Amino acid sequence: MSDDDNPNTIRSAIWREEAEADNPFAARAAYCRGYDVYGEMLGRARWAEMLYLLFMPEPPTPAQTELLESLALALANPGPRDPSVHAAMCGGVCGSTAASSLMAALAVGAGQFTGAREVFTAASGWASCGTELAAWREWLANTGELPGGIWPAPEHPPGFDPHGTGTATPVKQTLACLAGYGAGPRLPWLQQYLPEMEAAAGRPLALSGVAAAALADLGFNPEQSEMLYLLLRLPGAAAHALEQRPLGYKKFPFGAVELVTDTEEHSA
Repeated sequence: MSDDDNPNTIRSAIWREEAEADNPFAARAAYCRGYDVYGEMLGRARWAEMLYLLFMPEPPTPAQTELLESLALALANPGPRDPSVHAAMCGGVCGSTAASSLMAALAVGAGQFTGAREVFTAASGWASCGTELAAWREWLANTGELPGGIWPAPEHPPGFDPHGTGTATPVKQTLACLAGYGAGPRLPWLQQYLPEMEAAAGRPLALSGVAAAALADLGFNPEQSEMLYLLLRLPGAAAHALEQRPLGYKKFPFGAVELVTDTEEHSA
């Protein structure tokens, strides 16, 4: 029976292993896209290069490596204001397991409000419109979820801030930094036409929009962009969950809530 006919054969273009002679359950060597991970890459390659290679068939260029490293830094901690981090903090303060806190962050951070699905849709815009301003104006005027999906139509233009009136300083700083690597055409174009894009969206650019453009410049498709955005935002969620764990619920930073009694509601 050939490997192609064997139902127990793992078929992967990403990863290949050679077993130890005395232990078929342990790998003697592991190869990522043909590169010996522990014999050649370890101690020489950077984390961003390994991450890129897991998703792409060829290693990144130096400019792509620098871009991915800086994007990872920018996304590493969305901060306690972000719903995904707040969800992880809720898990931490309640004494949930590490996995539970991270799953809470993933669940909340997967959606269309600053989440990974927003990046997927924005990345789809880059795939459709490229660097054509007229195409973007039409796309932003008719933003909707791609046909056949389970998601409702976005409530705001993907990649733009639904609440802001001006571009946040970290967003401008991140865009300027990432565009400077020249790894692709989208980030420099977005920086040049930012006023026109924001006018077309009726909203200021958000960090999710910068991330979508950066991931597109790195060559990732919308599905890969969505997955990477989920992954790259987990470090901050993990750190804040651990920070809240020993503090107890009485010191947890809840948002302000106003309760209205039935009597007050009816009298109004």
